[in-house]
Amino acid sequence: MAMNNAQPHEQYRLLREFTRHHPDPKVLMVDIDRAWCLYGPKQVPLNEEPWSDWIYQGSPWMGYLHMANLYALQEAANEFMVQTGLHHEHYGEDGYTSFVGSDASYTRARADRLFVHWGPDHMRPPPGPVAAAPAMQTYLPLVLHAVPDTTLRVIWFPPVQAIRHNPQGSMYDSMFSACHRYVASVAGNMPNTLVIDFDISGPIVNDRDMFWDPIHYRLMTADRIMNDIIMAFHDRAYKSADYTVISGP
Repeated sequence: MAMNNAQPHEQYRLLREFTRHHPDPKVLMVDIDRAWCLYGPKQVPLNEEPWSDWIYQGSPWMGYLHMANLYALQEAANEFMVQTGLHHEHYGEDGYTSFVGSDASYTRARADRLFVHWGPDHMRPPPGPVAAAPAMQTYLPLVLHAVPDTTLRVIWFPPVQAIRHNPQGSMYDSMFSACHRYVASVAGNMPNTLVIDFDISGPIVNDRDMFWDPIHYRLMTADRIMNDIIMAFHDRAYKSADYTVISGP
């Protein structure tokens, strides 16, 4: 089960479908990115997309009625062209794909061509105190309580390259600060829950060569983050410049 660019309500629904069949998962990881923290015009939309319950419930034969539309015909034609070599395969046969290239194909010049299109999010300073995003306030508690306390919950803030960090007091910075405060208030006292922040000034965020573009890090960076999370869980006394532990089990 996976979804590209899933919004908080979609992540929650996917989790509910998963726990319906696996009610006692060993680990739950929640990536708190811009989909959770930002809101308003030109940011994460507040209007929820309809959820296709028919995929997961009822008779599978009824699904064919929902699939009888022009979009399904279009995708069937696209799949035919992929199978016959007339169209480039965007996703793997299992539905998964890597959104970034292999580390072997990385060059600074290639990354620089992507970085030039990015920069700080120019948003007006907030007129007053900023609260956590509505989606965050609605769905984070639901996600965290969807699993039993025997499940290890890992709530983590992924790194974005320093060029995307906005000045302190800007709307962007205020939204993310509110996001951090809300996560700490909700998850900080939950049992068996690790809250860890990688989006801090340090050897990952400050190094452009760790990223393909300001929000997509390289595979070697992903390996480093994975090892960091394991270390943070097993050795709370270990200090790393890569991350800060907000709270932990």
